Amino acid sequence: MWRRCWFSVANQVHNLMQADNETWLLDASEVIWKKALEAGRGSLSPLEHLISGLAVIDYCMRNAGDLANITDGGLPHLDDARSASVELGLQQCIAAFSLPPQALEQRYFDLFDAIMAEVRAA
Repeated sequence: MWRRCWFSVANQVHNLMQADNETWLLDASEVIWKKALEAGRGSLSPLEHLISGLAVIDYCMRNAGDLANITDGGLPHLDDARSASVELGLQQCIAAFSLPPQALEQRYFDLFDAIMAEVRAA
């Protein structure tokens, strides 16, 4: 009985760790944006800047289908995500965020899981 219970808890924890990338990005960016509001953008680490920028890119792509509104509201933009990626040495992110905007728009959903795997492992 105890073994079966432990196995069930372990599976639940594993499932949480395997949260889909969209949900993970939304949850992480919410925490980061609250931190930025309370302590300022200067308080964010390079990884937090990357996640914040990626969340804005993802929002634009999923809701508008393009990056035309990426600087609306003073939110981070593509250059912020690229700079943070370079600082962190994240090759998948550097490659994706170095693409011309139209190319990134066309390939974004194909690249998303690889980008997220690299970000989540950082």
